[in-house]
Amino acid sequence: MSDYPIKQPNSRMCFICGVENPVGLHLHIYETEPGVVESKYVAPEHFQGYPGVLHGGIVAAILDEISSRSHMGSGENPRFMFTGKLAIRYRKNVPIGKPLKLVGKAGKTNRRLAECWAGIYDAETGDLLAEADAVHINVPEDQFDMSKLDELGWKVYPD
Repeated sequence: MSDYPIKQPNSRMCFICGVENPVGLHLHIYETEPGVVESKYVAPEHFQGYPGVLHGGIVAAILDEISSRSHMGSGENPRFMFTGKLAIRYRKNVPIGKPLKLVGKAGKTNRRLAECWAGIYDAETGDLLAEADAVHINVPEDQFDMSKLDELGWKVYPD
């Protein structure tokens, strides 16, 4: 019997996953197999660029987060990274008000760098709407105190 999917933690104020961020996306992200994460999202009207279309900056933010989460893992020692490179291909307009499926996949990694991919799909048709190849870099240990995750509200919250 598989233990997947495994829900990843959220923080309180992250723009993408922060459960208490009043202007955030409030995504809940699940590891569906090692190195693969998924989420569902319906973009609200206030994130549109022009009528009916999700703003490209929000698309980029989603792809950035989902790609890095593929390397984060779901265990007790999450891998926190910042973006070194994000190459986006906007294939089709990403709609607001319609179900989207978000997928992130881990690629090659070493102790400091991680390559990954993310995509945003139309959940109803399966069409790939936007995708990104990314390189993420570990946050240096001296810049992030892993013992203070509770202060960030970093935990698994109920859906």
